[in-house]
Amino acid sequence: MQEAPEFITKLIREYYRNAANIAPAAIEQREFGFGNYEKKISQRHFAFGSEKELKGYLVKNAPPYVSYSAAYYRYPDARPMETKEWHGAELIFDLDSTELNLPCQKEHGSIWVCKDCLQGIKDETIKLIEDFLIPDFGFSEQEISINFSGNRGYHLHITKPSVLKLSADARKEISNYISGMGMDFSEFFPTSGTRGAKLVGPKPDDAGWGGKIARSFVASLEKGPEKLASLGIDLPTAKKLYAKRALIELGIKGGNWDMVYIKKKTEFWKRISDKQAIMQSDMIDKSVTGDTSRLIRLPGTIHGETGLIAKKIGSLEELKKFDPMKDAIAFRNGEGTVEVESAMGFQMNGRTFGPYKHEHVRLPTYAAVYLILKGVAKVPSKHQQAPA
Repeated sequence: MQEAPEFITKLIREYYRNAANIAPAAIEQREFGFGNYEKKISQRHFAFGSEKELKGYLVKNAPPYVSYSAAYYRYPDARPMETKEWHGAELIFDLDSTELNLPCQKEHGSIWVCKDCLQGIKDETIKLIEDFLIPDFGFSEQEISINFSGNRGYHLHITKPSVLKLSADARKEISNYISGMGMDFSEFFPTSGTRGAKLVGPKPDDAGWGGKIARSFVASLEKGPEKLASLGIDLPTAKKLYAKRALIELGIKGGNWDMVYIKKKTEFWKRISDKQAIMQSDMIDKSVTGDTSRLIRLPGTIHGETGLIAKKIGSLEELKKFDPMKDAIAFRNGEGTVEVESAMGFQMNGRTFGPYKHEHVRLPTYAAVYLILKGVAKVPSKHQQAPA
């Protein structure tokens, strides 16, 4: 997309004119970057001493993308990077629905984000918080800042003082743990490989990865043969496991993974455990977590591919109720007519729109902006008049 219609620039400018509390904590220590419709970060090494200065820039320039550093610097606008004098950085997790490889993505491609994508990535974000960050790393909910990215996922910021000085290698170790990288099967199944021995394995109430493997498999077992088949289990075996699920669950709760006969059981359960680990947590962007000078979307700003707000979410309970296509809408007033080339059906603000194919439609401003920024619609006028 080369450029947005002038009316969208005006909408963005007006949004920033009325925005409140848009500055991050310690704004004077943050580096800022701005993007255009071709590149999400086309300029960086900006610094602002106050929220007033930042708002002044946003109102004047109406950038479609605004990012800021997870890091704190003494000289945030200095260049090259070595001269900024790094003082620490928040620990960041970036979760994107495109990494989930959901069946719906084969139907609608990477441009669209459907309700299944949004629910799937929200579930994974909740899982990351509830299954890893709080129990395994000891972070409190108050030390985890949750932000909708404005498009396909969520950003988590860990603000606990003890993480700020972590090296890039230490941050990578954290992401490796969460993604299950380097797990040793025999650590969780100590009798594996011992001929004739009962296969002893993790219990659902075990701490760390062992408990996650057990809980995740039990959850898959309860969902039926199709879910088990998605783990790579052949359908006849999946049906057998499902038929005996009560017995299997009882055994796993006591650490006995040998309640039903399975040929080559050690290889079988190792493969399933590895698959559970990948399903649990492989969607985090490790390059973001390990980067101590990363720029990431500033909460409260507009996302230039959707017109939605990169919304700050106050708590885990709020996240569970959060609907991005309703709660992150920025441009709620007015309507406009757009010429839609081709768009699948989508929901915004509790309403269903589309599908559309080579037609002119009159839409609420937020829906019209969404389609234009997705690159599937345009204003049917040389003058690109604003919706009214």
